[in-house]
Amino acid sequence: MCEDCKPGNISRRGLIAGGLALSLATPLASQAFAQEAVAAAPVSPEEALQRLVDGNARYVANAAINTDHSLARASRAEGQQPFAAIVSCSDSRVAPELIFDQGPGELFVVRVAGNFISEEGLATLEYGVAVLGIKTIVVLGHTACGAVEATIKSIADRELPPGHLPSLVNAIRPAVYDVMGDAPDDLLDAATAQNAKLNAARALSAGPILSGAAAAGTLGAVAGMYEIATGKVTFL
Repeated sequence: MCEDCKPGNISRRGLIAGGLALSLATPLASQAFAQEAVAAAPVSPEEALQRLVDGNARYVANAAINTDHSLARASRAEGQQPFAAIVSCSDSRVAPELIFDQGPGELFVVRVAGNFISEEGLATLEYGVAVLGIKTIVVLGHTACGAVEATIKSIADRELPPGHLPSLVNAIRPAVYDVMGDAPDDLLDAATAQNAKLNAARALSAGPILSGAAAAGTLGAVAGMYEIATGKVTFL
């Protein structure tokens, strides 16, 4: 029997060979696992929304799976195919990819203070639907929204804020007026939720691109409220 083959006698050559095999096997195994973990693209608005629901549940449970953003980086350079659009507030505490536990290239995000849909935002969503094939639009309001709060204050004071801020106030004002008559216990939360609902409805009714996709059953839109303290999204 050769010296290297005797029990308990591991040669330097064997150690090198074994280490090389392990170093090659580890990234290959990781790559295979990553490929298996990639979910198939949703084919319906309902499937797309469920994927967001599931992702938010992982985020709330602190069990995110989209943590290695280097995976598929090269393939993302070739193009994008997001499955959902998120119209969210610019608030720094609201990060859609984290909230829904989705990786780069999976969400098409439109952000503006107060999460309303402007003409430019509408055009952006049309591009997402017509060119990128997104299946659902989520208009995401959130607790303690400063833009909605500023709108409520402007109405109460009967005074517009300075600079270009009136454009935000005027866009959000209809939602505040809608709920003021009901005298809700929390006017800020009620107005924020109504603002998300109004803009989700606008997305579905905007013709011809978005309304056409909705009529064909290939696009859905829903309003949601993000609770900053818990991380949970409640769909309205």
